[in-house]
Amino acid sequence: MASNKNQHFVPRCYLRPFTVDEAGVAINLYNIDRRRFIRMAPVKNQCSGNYFYGRNRFLEEDIQNLEIEYSTALRLIISPGYMLTNQHKRLLGKFWLFQHLRTEEASRRAIVMNEGMWQATGISGTTFRMEIREAVQMSMEIFVKTMDIVSDLQMCLIRNRTQIPFITSDDPAVLTNRWYLQNPRGIGRSFGFMSAGAIILLPISPSILCLGYDRDVYNVPHRNLWCDVRDPSEVKALNQHQFLNCRANIFVQNPDDSDMVHECFLDTLPFRISQRYRYNYAVRDRSEGDYERFISVDPTEVKNHGEAIVHLQTLHPSPAAWPRLLSWKKKGFIFYNGTGVGYVRRKHIIVDSSPPFRKERARGN
Repeated sequence: MASNKNQHFVPRCYLRPFTVDEAGVAINLYNIDRRRFIRMAPVKNQCSGNYFYGRNRFLEEDIQNLEIEYSTALRLIISPGYMLTNQHKRLLGKFWLFQHLRTEEASRRAIVMNEGMWQATGISGTTFRMEIREAVQMSMEIFVKTMDIVSDLQMCLIRNRTQIPFITSDDPAVLTNRWYLQNPRGIGRSFGFMSAGAIILLPISPSILCLGYDRDVYNVPHRNLWCDVRDPSEVKALNQHQFLNCRANIFVQNPDDSDMVHECFLDTLPFRISQRYRYNYAVRDRSEGDYERFISVDPTEVKNHGEAIVHLQTLHPSPAAWPRLLSWKKKGFIFYNGTGVGYVRRKHIIVDSSPPFRKERARGN
């Protein structure tokens, strides 16, 4: 039996630097649905639910151990003169992945996708319906199997030297990909943890943000893995990913920033997407030798065919602008074998794949 009934999917140890006076008691938030700024909201009520992770005591203990490890590192990272260590680079990547998979919004997306699959197959009833806790358990299993999947990304810390703070949200661990969203070879495709051009973002405090990026595609100017930002537009470009990714609430430390948050949300609103997935359906058309030919059809036609393929495509929001600190690497490269695996980073090449992976220039068509 879990010892804590109220379980947080964005932990209080993560939110603490964004709380009032960094005391971990109250936080200021902006609700995007009501477009209302709420001052001094209790932190204990934010991003939590009763037995959100179920009643598994061992899972709860594992989560607490990771949060303690992050809290210990956080105190060092925000202290003056800190230098990013290899140990903390690995921890930040691991914590980012865990946080990316654990939120309520991530679990709700998994539930919606699961229901869409069963609707496509014509199966009704509650037998195969997924609940929040089941989605969370599934996410935790994915985490255990893939916790090093972003360990090859270059990690650095962005130090905010402007008057505009970094903000965070109820879904703060962002995965995006400038290459996929801008290059003709990637536009319209889905990307994931293994994709070439991957970018991960996690605000750590109002003045520090963790950035991970594919070093074979991008350049980020840094000194000892610190990159100072002095242009407010750069901070706004990084903050917009929280507006694009959040489910309901944006968190900010200073209540005087309420107007800034509201204006930034309105600027980002046209770029938010209401659906984060799309189903593509294909039904068997005919046999051609040893192969079966499938053709794309309207979803309403799927139930009228004996065999069908349902392909789930993740949709990704594209920001209004990218920070200038993230530039294209000269002679950057990616890997591709012409299959649905897509363009991947060198770490994720399948050595014996058929067809084999080949190296391509990142820039150009």
